[in-house]
Order: sequence, then structure tokens, then C-alpha cells
Amino acid sequence: MNTPKILFIDAYDSFSNNVVSLLTTTLDADVDILPIDPPELDPQKPDFDHELTKLLRRYDAVVCGPGPGSPELPQDVGLMKYIWQLESTHLVPVLGICLGFQSLVVSCGGIVKRLQTGLHGMIREIDHAIERPSLQEGNIFCGVPPFKATLYHSLHADIGQDSISQGDWATSKWASPGHLPDLVPLAWVYENRGDHMERILMGVRHKGKPFWALQYHPESICTEPTGHQVIQNWFSEAMRWSQMNNRKADSTAFSLGSIERLPKFIVRGIEENSDRVQPHSSSYSSWTNSGSELASIGINYRYDSKTIRVPIHIEVPDIVEILQKDRNDFIILDSASAKANRIGADVRGRYSIIGLDVDEALKLEYRTGDRCVTVHRTCSQTTSSQKPPERIHLGAGQTIWQLLAEFWTERQMAAGDHLSPFVGGFMGYTTYELGLEGIDVKPHEGRGHNRPDLCFAWVTKSIVIDHTQGTIRIQHLSPPNLETEAWVDSIVEKLVNSPVWLDGLRADFTKRAQLSQLTPPATPNSIFTKTHINVPDADEYESKVRQCQDFIASGDSYELCLTDQTHITRPRSPAATGSSPLSPQEPGKPPQTSWQLYRSLRSRQPAPFGSYIRLGGATLISSSPERFLEFSADGLCSMRPMKGTVRKSRAVATLAQAEAILHVPKEEAENLMIVDLVRHDLHGVCGPGRVEVPKLNIVEEYASVFQMISVVEGRLPEGEKTGLDVLAASLPPGSMTGAPKKRSCEILHQLEGRRERSLYSGVVGYMDATGRGDWSVTIRSLFRWDDETQVVGGDQNHQQQQQELEVWHIGAGGAVTALSTAEGERDEMFTKLKGPLGVFDDEACV
Repeated sequence: MNTPKILFIDAYDSFSNNVVSLLTTTLDADVDILPIDPPELDPQKPDFDHELTKLLRRYDAVVCGPGPGSPELPQDVGLMKYIWQLESTHLVPVLGICLGFQSLVVSCGGIVKRLQTGLHGMIREIDHAIERPSLQEGNIFCGVPPFKATLYHSLHADIGQDSISQGDWATSKWASPGHLPDLVPLAWVYENRGDHMERILMGVRHKGKPFWALQYHPESICTEPTGHQVIQNWFSEAMRWSQMNNRKADSTAFSLGSIERLPKFIVRGIEENSDRVQPHSSSYSSWTNSGSELASIGINYRYDSKTIRVPIHIEVPDIVEILQKDRNDFIILDSASAKANRIGADVRGRYSIIGLDVDEALKLEYRTGDRCVTVHRTCSQTTSSQKPPERIHLGAGQTIWQLLAEFWTERQMAAGDHLSPFVGGFMGYTTYELGLEGIDVKPHEGRGHNRPDLCFAWVTKSIVIDHTQGTIRIQHLSPPNLETEAWVDSIVEKLVNSPVWLDGLRADFTKRAQLSQLTPPATPNSIFTKTHINVPDADEYESKVRQCQDFIASGDSYELCLTDQTHITRPRSPAATGSSPLSPQEPGKPPQTSWQLYRSLRSRQPAPFGSYIRLGGATLISSSPERFLEFSADGLCSMRPMKGTVRKSRAVATLAQAEAILHVPKEEAENLMIVDLVRHDLHGVCGPGRVEVPKLNIVEEYASVFQMISVVEGRLPEGEKTGLDVLAASLPPGSMTGAPKKRSCEILHQLEGRRERSLYSGVVGYMDATGRGDWSVTIRSLFRWDDETQVVGGDQNHQQQQQELEVWHIGAGGAVTALSTAEGERDEMFTKLKGPLGVFDDEACV
């Protein structure tokens, strides 16, 4: 028997790949994916009907998938509308899901209304007829035991169910409505609204055509596997109908360039249907093989390392201060919560990683929309000379990710017996806006700056601190003819001979003492020494929450991760004007430099994925608790979406108390929605049947909050893809967007005033030369850009001196759902803001 072929119509939903995986694994079928609006099929063209029916002849069945929007809007349903209108001679068996379900109902004359309250991420028992009608009579629920399924919808089909009395309901609920004779109800859900029970249609079939549809989401991780039998029954009926009507799929019929299959995200090389670059164009391919000095850096390097014990009193910032005092660029991935005793092992963080001599590392920068990559390197600390930067232009069909993959492939090392999680390789950051480019959300108009949206350094010198073993590993990637033992020994000597290292009792703990207690507020000399903090307006934020809920109620989104930014202006730090960037904090004074702010934040709010980054004109200080993506050299990928937050207090001091607060429908639904979105992202790269959820809705304890997390794992196809594919396919982080991702980001762009989130909601991390990687979401953080300053003071008589101010930004927000309250979302936003904003407490005037 030939493998069945199914066409999936994708309405740009963030769960589509999960549906495709379910169809592939449950039916052992080949599933092609076609968007609702492929350019090759234009309904306005005279040959549209002919071209559509010719395409459909290739398939045994069609599935019209879920998606945002309304079934009554042509732009939201696209091809679905025309599939329901097929003439009898061209019919094909079809299953509609969610939006596809609503579209079928509308095509039959039914209407779609708003639910009293949307049901997104809600799990409900499905009421269906188990015994009669029979499967041969079109009841695809026949023989399926009772099961629960996940709902994701704000709209529902009204076929007159409210006009049926309770006494007649048991017998009438399976009958076709008199005014809609073509629709046969197959399943229901009942929602208690307090004063009445809302009847919500969950399954339907067309009486005369091979069309079936489900309102619930069979692909969700929380839809019970028992319910998958409905999919098997549907396809069995579809094939039986085809056999009775002498319909056979025609494999010779034509295909379209817009059709894809899972896994579908390609980083290595150009996709077959994209425009190829002409040989004489300036492209990344010609650059990686050009023989230029910058393009050849790091190729055929070897790995050397030495491991030593680290004294218990030594922390990550101490090591940086000993070794990198005179540097300007820094990449420090700091598990500051490693020594916390109360929190669980999963959130302490085992490793911290310090990039050494980042000033001299090769750096690749990319700005969204520019279609070119800048590569540059400073030669050495002693000369500070800069190699002329090279600009690599991307051709048609080329992406920054393809350049990075080619660059990495040339420098790839075997994982071997390296025990270190990082041996050297890419370290850096991406902005939220880079992720928007990847999902085709239009960038901000007139950005007014040239800041990079991606900045990766190829780090060849580094230190890895193993907080569990109490060791540090000094490591170096170097050319085979270069003797590195002397360099490694010199680093060891600097460390072990440092006064702080030698004797913890004699070490200067002044800085730590200041950071562990509140510093007396400094008395400003003039208005220009003050720090000014501009926080979001609470009423405006509540208004935006309500606007989010309007979009959710209209079916445009299941969940919207609304954010806002706080802006801090303060006198430019001494480090920005020439003094040492790692200068210690003076007793009795608040933090002045970004380094002092970093020390303050890691003391106040230690986190497993903290960071201090000075790179590409940006300064980022983070105490992120959220791992975004981790991947191994052998292709195991893990993502940890985090939704649901409660701040520690006297009332909520234990894990059990936090679990009682967070294990409620609203919080669990928020997390579930992102879990299903992350599964979609991973399925797109890993392929069908290669994604699992080992942990769902688990509450973890952090230094200042409790968080609900889940773990989603995927396995990459062997030898075909790397962690770069997963990273590229997963941005922006779903926990910072909502679902469906594309439509949600478009809505958020509008609600957030069309301003950039920038580093906030982006990611920070690494992918080393062996293929291992670890990335965190940039939250609970503050950042600034070197080119963003304000000048105050001064007058025509020059009696007042001008002063340059630096501008810091802190983003915060939360996931808005149908069950949110404006006041609750406002409080959550300010709770998350409080941690990073606290570093300015002692110097601020609001």
C-alpha cells in the first residue's frame, strides 16, 4: 500500500507543526504544508479553480488548520473558503481544525459568535456519541472512549443550540438543525458560566460531502492520547469515501513551490526554491572561501586547557577583575545563584562562562533589514589597532543564519572527551527585532540608529567555572603551531597569586558588604547628579491589557505577552569617559559604573542565567531566570518556557504556598500555550514525532520569586541540522510573544507604540565549536547603548556646565489571556520591574 498523502492548509498558526506531526505519526502519512495564501494560487486569476483542483488531486485528504482571526474574513481563511466550495466532481475528504472548523460552519450557513469568555489553554471533557451513529454513518467519534481535550478559541459556532430546551437536549443535540440541514453535530463541551451552561459545538460533519471538523485542538500536549482515535477514524472514513467514489490520488499532478514538509527550517545552504546567487555577487559563500585574513581566523585550531581548584570565597566577578581589568568588551555568563542553598538544583546553575580578551575576538554584527554583515577584529591589547572591517552582502535567499552556519562549519571540532560545556566559539546576543525578521513581521519604520540586532564574538580564550565541582577550567583555541601552554600558565599564575585568591580572610570584601545591605542615599550636589526614572503609567498599562483582551476575544490571538519599558537617565559613568570599567564601588556611594550595577544586581537578585555583556556598542546586565534553549553536540535540544510568577513574601514563603497559587487554570493555561508553541517551533526543525514534554507546569523556587516552568525536548535529524537551526526557527522567544506568534507580534507592535524592545526579549548565550549551546531569554535585565545619550545643562553665558547623561532601559510585562485582570497584569509587570530597578534605588528621583 502506498503511503497516504495529506495536504495541510496552514493559516499561520503557532501550533500548525504540531498538527502535522500528529497526522504524520498517527496516520503514517506524508504531509505537505501549504499556506492559506500561496502566491501561485490567486483567487482573482481566471484559472484559479482549475489550478486548485489540479493540486488537490495529488492528495488523499486535506486538513484545514487552526489560525488567528475570523472565519468570515477572506484574508484569514484564504484557500479554506474555496475548498468547502468544491464542486461534486472535484471533492476531496477534508478535516477542519479550530479556524478550519469555524470556516466549514460558516460555509454551510452557520454563524460564529464570541464566547462569553475565551477558552484558551483550557482542558475540557468532550461529550460525544460513543456507540451510535456508527463510523460508517460518518460519526468519527464512534468507539472512542471518553477523553479530555485542549481548547484554544474565543469564537464558537452558533447552530441554534441555545433554542433547545434542557429536556430535549439529550435527543436533539445530535440532530441537524432545521435551518442548517447540511451540518450534523458530533461533539460538545459545556461551560458553566454561573447563571447558565454554555453549549459549545466541538465536532461536526457535512451531511452530503466528505467534510468533518473539530473545534478543539487534537494536537495539544494536554489533549489525551485517547482522542487521537478520532483522527484515525476520520482518515478511515476519508479513505472509505474515496473508495466508494472511485477517487484516487494522482501522484503525477503538479506541485507548488510554496509547499514544505517537516523538518522545514533550513540554515545550511540555500533552499532549492530560492533564488541562487550569481557567481560574481558579493556573498557570504565567496567571503568564507575568499582567503581573507578575517575569514580564515579560527580554522583548524586546537583545544588546550588546564583545570584548577577555586577557593570557596571566589566569585565570578572576582575572576574577571583579576584577569580583565583593562578591557573594554566583556562576555560573562554568570550563574550567580549557584551557591544558593534554598532553591532547587535545576535553578542554581552549574556553570559560569567568562570570555577572555573579547576586545581581540573576531566579531560578526548584523542589523535587521540591512542585508549585510559586518566582520571586524582588534589586533591586540598592546596596539589596539583595528583590522579594516569587512562587509559581507547577503544575496537573494540568503540569511545571517546561513553565514553563521558556514562560518561555524569551517571551525567545527569533534565533541570528543571535552568535559567543558563550552570550549570556545560563538558568544553574544540577539535582539527581539531579529526574531521579528525571521517570522516576517515588518520592522520598525525609521529606526534612527545603526545598532546591531545580532552580535556574536568568536571567542578563543575562556574560563569555565564548575560550581558543583569547585573548579575552573582555563582554555584556549589556537593554531596548531602556536604554543599555548605558557599563556594558560600565565592565567593560572595571575589567579593564584592574586591577594583575593590567596586568602579569603585577608581579601577586601568591602564591595560585597556594600551590596548585601542598603547603602545610605547620597546627597546630590545639583540636579545634574540625580538619576531620573520614568516608569510606565499604571492606568495606560491597564488600558493596554484591556485592548489585548479585545484582540483575544475577537479570535486574533490566544495569548499576548504585553510589555512596557522603564527609562533611566543618569550621569554618564566614569568608565564611559575613560577610567577603568571594572573600578570598585566607593564606600557610601551608589553604583556608578555598569560593572558596579552588575555586581549590585547579582547580589540582590542572583539567577542561573545572569550575564554582563559589553559588546557591539551595547551594555547588558541581566539576572534572567529563564533558559530559552539548550542543545548538545549530538542534537538533543531542550527549551524551558516560563510563565506564571509569584513574588516571595511573608504570605508566600514556601514552594508549597507558591504551588497553591500557581496551579490554577489561568497560570497553567499561560504555560500550556507557550509549551504548545515551543513544540511547534521544535517540530519545524526536528521533524514529526521527535519532540517530547518531560516536565509540564512545574513550580521552581528562585532567589526572589517562584516561577512555573515546563521542559520541551526535541532531537535533531542526525547530520542534517545544528543548534543554529533551532535558534533561528525559535526566535523571538514564544514566552515573550504569545500565540499565534506572528499575529501576536503584529498586535503587540501596535499596542506597544511601535517602539523597539531591543535587547529585552532577545536572547544571550553561546554555541561552541563542538555544537553545544545554551541561550537565555533577556528578561529581569537592564541595558543601554553607547550611542544613546542626552545632554543637559549649559547656557548662553557658559556659566552652567553641560553634562552628558546615559540612558538605561528595563523591560517588563506579562502574558495577557482572556482570564487576566488589568490590575493583576499591572501588578505582575511592576513585580518583575522591581528586581532590576532596585539597583538605582539609592540614587533615584522618580
